[in-house]
Amino acid sequence: QGGCTHLLQSLHPPTEGFNSSLDLSELMGDLSYDSSTAFLNLSEIMGDLSYNDSSTTFPDYDAAPCHNQYCPLFQRVAPTFLAITCAAAALSTGSLLVALAKRPHAWGWPQSQALVAQLAMATGLFAALLPSVAVGIGQGWQLGMGLCRLTHLLWHWSLFAQGLLVGSGSCSTVWCRWDPRSRRLAVAVWAGALLLAIPAALTSGTVAAPETSCIHRSVDILSPVYLLHLALCLCLFLLLPAVLLVAMLAVPQLRAGWEPGVGVSWLFFGLWVPYGVGLAVDFLLHTRLLQPTCGTFEHFDHVLGLSEGLGVLHCCLGPAALLAAQLCRRGAGTSGSC
Repeated sequence: QGGCTHLLQSLHPPTEGFNSSLDLSELMGDLSYDSSTAFLNLSEIMGDLSYNDSSTTFPDYDAAPCHNQYCPLFQRVAPTFLAITCAAAALSTGSLLVALAKRPHAWGWPQSQALVAQLAMATGLFAALLPSVAVGIGQGWQLGMGLCRLTHLLWHWSLFAQGLLVGSGSCSTVWCRWDPRSRRLAVAVWAGALLLAIPAALTSGTVAAPETSCIHRSVDILSPVYLLHLALCLCLFLLLPAVLLVAMLAVPQLRAGWEPGVGVSWLFFGLWVPYGVGLAVDFLLHTRLLQPTCGTFEHFDHVLGLSEGLGVLHCCLGPAALLAAQLCRRGAGTSGSC
């Protein structure tokens, strides 16, 4: 976290006397160059790419060296961005919980009390992790390997729980009331989300170069545990919303039950889909199923970092959107029913 560390797989084809490696560190990253060594670290909100030139050879694209200034930009911007996002998330989630507590029966379908309360819990869990992530970027990770993996576990537990909650709320009315059936589903959703998040914890770890960083991937990109984690993330960010959308269009019962309010909770998918695409492209570049270029080297880190930063905003925009939708419904004098 916070340093440009050297780790793992290469993005560009190696040239003679030139060693390269790429690492997806926890949530973002950066790149810096000097005359003999070049380093790229995507720490905290992305990955990490580093180049070590053991001789005097540099990759030559269009007869000019490739430059990427992502690392210094990330280290300047990320802590402030995460701090502001955390404060906004605390305000929006707190306001949502207050509104739920003051008028619990005013929350009708599709923003039912049972569903909205659990979404607020999940976004609150996600936002609670942001301060430690921000400090780790700015000052290095000082909490050890165990808490690094716990952070990744809780981070992805929140994401998988939100995805499953939004998905189940989009295709059924089970969350209309808090009864034994919905309680059993809640237990299944949260327990299932925790199991799905375990590979994220197993792939994470710490590395010290030059500062200790808590990185997202400390294993080989083709290792079974990382492939499982990647597959689960792609299912959450890409496959699940695509399947739900097709089902809505293809099944008349689901299409008839669709209400505009359901789309508010889909903001979660809308904010994370770009990052899901970025993860897929990043894997293809690592495995060289896509041919990397100088332009890829210079710009892809920024694109992936921005896409994950967009996803992080769900923890403040999601509760605010749910609260705004409820206020609009109240102002229009409408209430949902199951």
